[in-house]
Amino acid sequence: MKNKIAISQSNYIPWKGYFDMINMVDVFVIYDEVQYTKNDWRNRNILKTKNGLEWITIPVKQTKLNQSIEETEIFLSKWNIKHWKTLQSVYGKAPFFKVYKEKFEKLYLECDYALLSEINKRFILEICNILGIKTQIIDSKELNLKGGANERLIDACKKLDANRYLSGPAAKAYINDTLFKENDITIEWIDYRGYKEYNQMSAPFEHGVSVLDLIFNEGEKASTFLKSTRV
Repeated sequence: MKNKIAISQSNYIPWKGYFDMINMVDVFVIYDEVQYTKNDWRNRNILKTKNGLEWITIPVKQTKLNQSIEETEIFLSKWNIKHWKTLQSVYGKAPFFKVYKEKFEKLYLECDYALLSEINKRFILEICNILGIKTQIIDSKELNLKGGANERLIDACKKLDANRYLSGPAAKAYINDTLFKENDITIEWIDYRGYKEYNQMSAPFEHGVSVLDLIFNEGEKASTFLKSTRV
């Protein structure tokens, strides 16, 4: 039986929808060979605090316009200590913070990578482990992809023996349906609507925050608030 795959750039402590996408496929490809974009999700995410939403950002260097995500370096060495203190302050009283405190404290304090991509991958893998997600995760560099944007996606599908490609709705702006059909690949679009609410420490409820909010508030039940059924 052929595989279903998804391809996406790495994000910093992503929201639950990112992990739903990972959980819905057989192979998830982290594609950080593309251009780094400022004010995006690559090096930041949102926390739900008692005073509202708060951005948490890894400081990075951007030395050239066409700099790729995988080339992007960290700007300040002690960002990890600051972020861990912020998480303790925001979620210290969350129902399941103590359950995961030691795991995340170790993760943050030992996070001495120089590159943003390596940091993101490390956190994504650990969070997948917490959520019980078993999907194979690989780096796009392993595939040596060729061609333009659509051709590279198709190339990845062929090299991973996939006939189904799962994509986020934003990709509709550039996906060439005809090209995929010509290569016998079915495009499936993930639907991020209809998530059920979980226990957050303050109102109003916010869906689009880091998955850490879900983990610290729901613990082992966190995976039941994903839409995917493979957990």
